[in-house]
Amino acid sequence: MLLFLGLGSLLWNAVALLLYPLLPRATGRRIGRAAIAAGYRFFWWMARLAGMMRLYSQPLDTLRDEPGLIVVANHPSMLDAMMLVARLPRSACIMKASLMRNPFLAPGARLARYLRNDSPRGLVRLAVQDLQQGGQLVLFPEGTRTTVPPVNPFRGGVSLIAKRAGVPIQTVFIDTHSPYLCKGWPLWRLPPLPIEFTVRLGRRFEPSDDPAAQLRELEAYFAAGVRQTPPLPGKRAP
Repeated sequence: MLLFLGLGSLLWNAVALLLYPLLPRATGRRIGRAAIAAGYRFFWWMARLAGMMRLYSQPLDTLRDEPGLIVVANHPSMLDAMMLVARLPRSACIMKASLMRNPFLAPGARLARYLRNDSPRGLVRLAVQDLQQGGQLVLFPEGTRTTVPPVNPFRGGVSLIAKRAGVPIQTVFIDTHSPYLCKGWPLWRLPPLPIEFTVRLGRRFEPSDDPAAQLRELEAYFAAGVRQTPPLPGKRAP
């Protein structure tokens, strides 16, 4: 399934490379994001059809057409962004600056106007601009996949972006009992199938005048709300 996803990504990036100089910015952003979302939905449909993965993410449909929204989630798996973006065709993700220079990955991200993380200040500016133009932003405040359950310490940025853009933060919980593609799990190693993921909507936080305090509140909220997951590879359950 991941090989299929990779081939599909290469094909779309070739198309996006041709579209990028031809389409106006707003049109390219809308088409680029919708195409990526459609590709991910097709991946999840194929994974379910093959009996490999089951994703229950229908609650995200209530957010689909809402402009100016930050969607934050815990980060148990490498597949998390694909789960959210598949249901949120308005949304943008943050990309490493090095990936935005990769000729096999960058064209689609550039067309969709995904955000580069060249610098914290520049990232905040780009995120605020995108949100004020009606976009959505998908963020994982842990910064990387969970290594210290229930969640890693949160990194700053999300609450500051919310304050400057004047938009709310919608929390989302990703639950799974499978360790597949968690931190340290080899890409080629399959766990017992089917692998199941469930997406739940959590509390919505309005922008705060104290971003640092809100970040601590968000971390505590996620730490209390994440459901039990399997031990990480190489670690025994207590």
